[in-house]
Amino acid sequence: MKIGNKVEEAVNKQVNAELYSAYLYLGMSARCTELNLKGMAHWLYVQAQEEMTHAMKFYRFILERNGHAVMPGIEGVSTDWKTPLQMFETAYAHEQKVTALINNIMDIALAERDHATASMLNWFVDEQVEEEANSSEIAEKLKLIGESKEGLFMLDKELSVRVFVDSTLPAGGAQA
Repeated sequence: MKIGNKVEEAVNKQVNAELYSAYLYLGMSARCTELNLKGMAHWLYVQAQEEMTHAMKFYRFILERNGHAVMPGIEGVSTDWKTPLQMFETAYAHEQKVTALINNIMDIALAERDHATASMLNWFVDEQVEEEANSSEIAEKLKLIGESKEGLFMLDKELSVRVFVDSTLPAGGAQA
């Protein structure tokens, strides 16, 4: 069944929002690299990769439903954050915005009785709980650390071990 126009428009906007998210995290990663916080830079780079997979999941969904994918420009992002705390507070606020966007698509899908889209969105609804929790937790740790260089060093080291896993792929990792 072809994706409905209202749902298609909302999902296309979400592709753009996910690509913007990748841009945002990539900008933060670059800034952390400049600040010699390689662990945080790595964590944020992995986050950018994850956001790209989210964009591609939405993009593939539009095409699988015989929809038309559109590619509007992606808004630029700042790379002038002064502190890691400022970055992760920005990340947390951004993830809250993304959650609202996904909830809006769900509302449209339910109103349109588009069960396929609602089913696909359930994954993203669950994912956003994790996304918000991760960025909030790091921001809270940075608040606890305050001005402690030792604490910042320890958190930077902790964040360096994150591994990218494309969780949008079906079990077994094969692309549909």
